[in-house]
Parts: sequence; structure tokens; C-alpha cells
Amino acid sequence: MSTTETSSPSPVLSRSWTTGRPVVVAAAVAGALVVNLVLWLIGLAAGGSFEHTDAGATVSAAPGGVILMTVVPLGVGLTVAVLLGMWWPGFVRIAQVVGALLPLATITGTLSADFDTASTVTLTLMHVVIAAVAVVALEKVR
Repeated sequence: MSTTETSSPSPVLSRSWTTGRPVVVAAAVAGALVVNLVLWLIGLAAGGSFEHTDAGATVSAAPGGVILMTVVPLGVGLTVAVLLGMWWPGFVRIAQVVGALLPLATITGTLSADFDTASTVTLTLMHVVIAAVAVVALEKVR
């Protein structure tokens, strides 16, 4: 190819860039889930019960709550951000800010519940994990 010729973008590169997004979302959700389940096990070993009182009844927040509250918000949030980012690329940066702030803001719910100290600290760390994973995954997509 001479210096005056230009090459067209590779269909392999553009296709892998598009198909790579679901992989990033799935890997981010799976990674966050693994980290949060490890944190849950550490919290259990530290004496956490992960139980709180709700409407007079004792409710357990783990392991089902850990799985549900990691997979659903992160999976839905990242998927929506990626889809809207395909339409408006600047949206991914906005989603990073929201993805960092929203999990951190919801720590207040954990702090206001009557969890024991080990459970409160562990659940708070899980929120931080979700915030960090959201930012890193969206940066990878961006």
C-alpha cells in the first residue's frame, strides 16, 4: 500500500468491539459477585449474622440478598449504560458518575438497619465494590 492509499476499518475490529461489550458487562457482574460473596464469607467468619429486623420480623440479608443486590442492579445498570452509550457515547461518562455515586448513596440503608457491626462493615464494603466495578467496567467499554 502506498502512502496515498487509505485503509478501511477492519470489520473484525468493529465487530469485536461491539461483541466485547456484553463480555465486559458479564465479567464485571460475575467478578463483583465473586468478590461480594468472599466478603460475605469473611463477614460470617468475623461473627456477622447478616440479619436485621424488618416490620418486627428478623430477616436475613445473605447470601440470597447479596447475590440479588449485586447481580440485578449492576447487570441492569451496566446494560442500560452500554446500550445508551452506543447511541450517545458521552452517556458512558455520565453513567460512570452515577454508577459510582448510587451504590455509595445506598450505604445509608445499610447503616440505618439494625445489623451487627461485622455485617454492617461487610455490607458497606460490598457497596464500595459495586461502585468500583461499575466505574472500571464502563471505562473498559468507553
